[in-house]
Amino acid sequence: MPNVTIHLHAPAVDHLQAYARVSDFARYPGLVETVRQVVVEEPETDGSVVSSWTVAFRNGLLQWTERDVLDRVANTITFTQLKGDFHRFSGQWRISPAANGGTVVAFDAAFDLGIASLEAILNPIAERTLRSNIRLIVQGLLGEVAEVVPSPGRSGP
Repeated sequence: MPNVTIHLHAPAVDHLQAYARVSDFARYPGLVETVRQVVVEEPETDGSVVSSWTVAFRNGLLQWTERDVLDRVANTITFTQLKGDFHRFSGQWRISPAANGGTVVAFDAAFDLGIASLEAILNPIAERTLRSNIRLIVQGLLGEVAEVVPSPGRSGP
């Protein structure tokens, strides 16, 4: 199953502000043209939310509904697809203070489009699209960002 991991350093925003912005999924369509719609339901009693997404992909749309578990103490958002066009889609956002100031936003997701005969063609396209969209979303939410490679045992620069 393909995995996409990206770490972005946003020097101008602290991690608490960054977490609040990243967890505001309803803003995403205004930040990236490919994210067409995000509908966020009222929070569940356990604090999680269910969100429904419509995203442009190739010549069509991908649609799915996911459960998002927001942990404001750990500054994480863990998501799992409940239904939709992916065979499987899950992952996590991790927001943490950067050692040299600002914030590191880490996004990690695994997906399976469920079309074994086209994996060699579609998976690389999906990986590039997801990586590009995440970068554009974070840039739209937090301003200037730079991709970083974290040192072992650290969350970023």
